[in-house]
Amino acid sequence: MAEKKSASITEVVKNYGSQLLRFINSKVAKTEDAEDILQEVWFQTSRLTNLNELENVGAWLYSVTRNKIIDSYRKKKSESLEDFVYQDEDGELNVKDILLADDSNNPELGVFKEMFWNELMKALDELPEKQKRVYIQNELEDKTLQEIADEEGENIKTIISRKSYAVKHLRKRLQSLYDDLND
Repeated sequence: MAEKKSASITEVVKNYGSQLLRFINSKVAKTEDAEDILQEVWFQTSRLTNLNELENVGAWLYSVTRNKIIDSYRKKKSESLEDFVYQDEDGELNVKDILLADDSNNPELGVFKEMFWNELMKALDELPEKQKRVYIQNELEDKTLQEIADEEGENIKTIISRKSYAVKHLRKRLQSLYDDLND
């Protein structure tokens, strides 16, 4: 059953403003971005000549909001490569974000990702097979170290040690790429 039709933009904003903002906030990282998107939704709504012609105002608003969120992702300017690579609190180089980043609108990122993947694969091939397998399963396949230990029939400390050796090797081998990003 269709919801009650709203007569004015003021009523629509009053009825849907806070819930749309919560919805947008759950989809974007920054509050400022969420507020900008909501403002675009209200602008598009204000351009309608007759709100009463909408069958379901809420459904229409959520549809417009989803589209504006998608548009905001598409419009994002080319992110800096530095935004994707960082060291975590343990000082480990975190590369997963750059390896999985969308490079469709950023040719520089695409080139760097290809180069990084090539270097990562070379560095992984230099590792003993067991260290390589632990690293790939944990970092790229998102398996926990405990899951790997259980599957391998190994002590968790052994798996942790293999991962640690792999990380140290990769950090040393890939440090020059990280340095290039920060120059």
